[in-house]
Amino acid sequence: MADGVLDRREIGLSLALRILEAVRAEAARAAVPVSAVVVDRGGNVVASARMDDTPLGAMALATDKAYTAVLWETPTGEFMASTQPGGPDWGFNTTTGGRVVVYAGGLPITEDGRLVGGLGVSGGTGEQDEACARAALAAAGLG
Repeated sequence: MADGVLDRREIGLSLALRILEAVRAEAARAAVPVSAVVVDRGGNVVASARMDDTPLGAMALATDKAYTAVLWETPTGEFMASTQPGGPDWGFNTTTGGRVVVYAGGLPITEDGRLVGGLGVSGGTGEQDEACARAALAAAGLG
């Protein structure tokens, strides 16, 4: 590789669709209809799905959870405590045009320790959303 040229890996459509199917399977098992979104390293949507009976606002929230997770390479739930009034990150959710989500349901997607994308799930509680996301990534063999 030439000096200064980066080797970047991106999540492909086939893998994104497998992840979405794994989210759907876990959400169905838990009887929680959700929307799920997989984004690339730039936060661009690769694939998305909305289960029947999922609240209409869940898709936009899932997109922003995935975006936040990939942008900061951190599960979105990690921001919950620090962004409370008086916390060191108070107001963080107003950054990047208000797209930052500071509660659970968004996870970075890594392969061999390298960031390849993000996953956002919304429709249940934050804990339910994150459980679906974690189960889907585990099923796909990803972190």
